[in-house]
Amino acid sequence: MGASWIKDAIFYEIYPQSFQDSNGDGIGDLNGIIQRLPYIRSLGCNALWLNPVYDSPFKDAGYDVRDHKKVAARYGTEEDLLRLFREAHKLGIRVLLDLVPGHTSEEHPWFLESAKAEENPLSDRYIWTSNAFCGGDGMPFIGGEHPRDATYIINFFKCQPALNFGYRDIHDPGWQMPIDAPGPLATREAIKDIMRCWLSRGCDGFRVDMADSLVKNDHGYKSATMEVWKDIAGAIHREFPDAALVSEWNHPEQALACGFDMDFMLDWGGNGYNQLMRYYQLDKQGNILRDNSYFKAGADADISGFLADYRYDEWKDLGMRCLITGNHDTKRCAFNLDDTERRLAFSFLLTMPGAPFIYYGDEIGMAYRWLPTKEGGYHRTGSRTPMQWDGSENMGFSRGREADLYLPVDQKGATVESQEQDPNSMLHYVRSLIALRRTHPELGNESPFAAYHMGKRLFAYRRGDFLLAVNPGREEEKVALDREYTVVFSMGPVALEADTLRMGKQSFAVLKPEK
Repeated sequence: MGASWIKDAIFYEIYPQSFQDSNGDGIGDLNGIIQRLPYIRSLGCNALWLNPVYDSPFKDAGYDVRDHKKVAARYGTEEDLLRLFREAHKLGIRVLLDLVPGHTSEEHPWFLESAKAEENPLSDRYIWTSNAFCGGDGMPFIGGEHPRDATYIINFFKCQPALNFGYRDIHDPGWQMPIDAPGPLATREAIKDIMRCWLSRGCDGFRVDMADSLVKNDHGYKSATMEVWKDIAGAIHREFPDAALVSEWNHPEQALACGFDMDFMLDWGGNGYNQLMRYYQLDKQGNILRDNSYFKAGADADISGFLADYRYDEWKDLGMRCLITGNHDTKRCAFNLDDTERRLAFSFLLTMPGAPFIYYGDEIGMAYRWLPTKEGGYHRTGSRTPMQWDGSENMGFSRGREADLYLPVDQKGATVESQEQDPNSMLHYVRSLIALRRTHPELGNESPFAAYHMGKRLFAYRRGDFLLAVNPGREEEKVALDREYTVVFSMGPVALEADTLRMGKQSFAVLKPEK
């Protein structure tokens, strides 16, 4: 494993556009984040993940990078970002930037050079076919827009041409290159150069967007993509041994084996993480038809779907698998879970192995809102609204005009200020969970995990010698105990009776063994 500091890291994800506007233009910025660092530290979080802050046309909210080494003007300057690193470090907070290695903006200088008719050193930086009428071998492609007599492969939107890391299975040797061809190798070096640029200036590492998507036609075990990352991550860890690399991969047995320190468990249709909080069906209007999420009180699901996908024993010796409350790509957990259900979900997420990630605003129960798309957000837009700080104008997010706000604020939503004043609020509960985790090493990032008992809805699990149990259902369930315990933290009706733990409806308990 590379970075040692991740052993006790608890992350807070910030969507920069929507966190804090310091200059009144309606868009969040780096100086706004700096202003709010004490709040982040007060939660107990000691690490940040910033969504992209690089120069961009913002056709996909910054995930269409135009210049990897330049800060977007809307957020401030390079010096503002370096000051953010410094001020965060003073508070003991590490900072991850978002690395987008699979594609760039179509306005990136690399792409404009690559699109020229004449051959040049960047001709192979992107994936171009053999002629302007050639298809993409099953992948989406664009043609007819540039002087070059070829079409080019895109990763997502039309504005995001795919960088060339090569192909594993080559169907057309006329334009598909192996991963060790000069063009793909040069792309790897360009990504290393970007990483060195920011790590040498105070960045503590990267969350890597769609890390498993680099090599094309690399199906199954992703062996070619893993080879590429072994090269990149190996070089970076040798030069910056304390840099953390966190992958958006969702297969830790692959990601951790090729050099990443942590891998996300993600909300990808029907998987185990999805079944915890977002296992619902919607109608065409976005209304919930059925919700069988594990933490939904009225559901009938047990934890088995999650455990089948979690597979702790398969990756525990390689690194960490991280659980998130949500992120910029998912509907907020308040979309379908009420306050009690969210508290139970947080109780579980914040007492599991790996470095947990809290998405800004989830700690106060910010709502998901159906909104028109903004900067390529589409259905994700409603999870990207401004942070709700207080009851002042624009909920404390911006002193600018309402009409200029990046997205509209939720005038009726919870605020940090109101929840600070309520000792029974979600905010105080989240703080208490983080404090519990920090107080007891048995609940830490690297402490062992094992399933102990699974009932109809109840799940009990070990973290080291501690025993934890969560019952999201509406009926009491019991757990037979193997030794004497003391309850050190609980929510809802919990009772110890001789060798039995009684868990009432919607309850959570942390038990410490008696000496």
